[in-house]
Amino acid sequence: MHYNFDEVINRQGTNSIKYDFCEKIFGSESVLPMWVADMDFRTPDFIIQAMEKRLQHGLLGYTHVPDSYYEAIVRWNLHRNNWNIKREWISFSPGVVPALNLLIMAFTRPGDEVIVQTPVYFPFFSAVTNHHRKLVTNPLKYSQGSYSMDFDDLTGKINEHTRMLILCNPHNPTGNVWPREALARIGELCLQHNMLLVSDEIHSDLVLPAYHHTPVASISDELAGITITCMSASKTFNLAGLSTAYLVIPNARLRQIYDKMLDDVHVGAGNIFGFIATEAAYNHGDDWLGQLMTYVAGNVNLVKEELAAHVPQIKVVQPEATYLVWLDCSELGLSPEALRHFIIRNARLGLNDGPMFGHEGKGFQRMNVACPRAVLHGGLIRLQEAVSKYFEK
Repeated sequence: MHYNFDEVINRQGTNSIKYDFCEKIFGSESVLPMWVADMDFRTPDFIIQAMEKRLQHGLLGYTHVPDSYYEAIVRWNLHRNNWNIKREWISFSPGVVPALNLLIMAFTRPGDEVIVQTPVYFPFFSAVTNHHRKLVTNPLKYSQGSYSMDFDDLTGKINEHTRMLILCNPHNPTGNVWPREALARIGELCLQHNMLLVSDEIHSDLVLPAYHHTPVASISDELAGITITCMSASKTFNLAGLSTAYLVIPNARLRQIYDKMLDDVHVGAGNIFGFIATEAAYNHGDDWLGQLMTYVAGNVNLVKEELAAHVPQIKVVQPEATYLVWLDCSELGLSPEALRHFIIRNARLGLNDGPMFGHEGKGFQRMNVACPRAVLHGGLIRLQEAVSKYFEK
């Protein structure tokens, strides 16, 4: 079946955060929103139909999670990642960000240190600091338009107070698919220093052609014993509004501690439609996902080609995964405040401001390209015209 990713769907007036919060976030309703990490593509029909079938029953009372949900997760990870997980390893969370907060509360104490690798998805920061833990940053190395891990810096920052490292794999916002060797080295350090490794792998399905995702917990049984992996179908199939994610925790002791925290705050019951949608996605979504990533790869190439031809001052950090493009705008020579103002007021674009992702995001903007190509092209025209007019002055 052919899926139409060129369809333009009006999301305004649907309580969409991406569209209906533009005035609140950017101070203008005229910006083209390309920020929040959800897609402007229609949720696949096989998912909608599965939810409609359940809705027709007409009664939405308390329900337990069916075995078929867990079986779908197991099959999907074996098929996509060659990772043979067991049904009993899977726990629930209403989202990856809630999971990070729950894990911080469950496995660390106030004053403990937690390491993150910046620039990184900004809710990592508040998950640490809101619970009175100490945030320690291990900045990625940026050289010749690409990122790599700085192991010398990381090793020097681990001490007796370091309890956890939060990994982003694939990485948001840089789009890195971390190589197995780097993941193994991270794991060795965590094992050596008795640190818990929490791996956010919500973008693991969104790997661009020619790249392959490696779940860090799949590398060895020893590493699996200290790793908690956070995953969801939400980014992959545009299901974020259903607030459903899952954690893979092979270590029974760690799983028991997490499940108790989940029970203590009474958020473990989940969402009927989140379970149904995830199961349908994982049972029927392989072909749709293949077409999606081909389309996203085309959008990434369009951004690279258009900027290289018309706005060479802005460089694209080549993503290996995700539908998020990290734009290096440093050659424009603008301060962070001036760059943000320029993108909003002159280019009339709603992007994620680089400094949101840490100090290392200075001079960058994050663009969500999971939209119809005509919409993306219109956004690039706005950027091209703004740069031309602004720098001709």
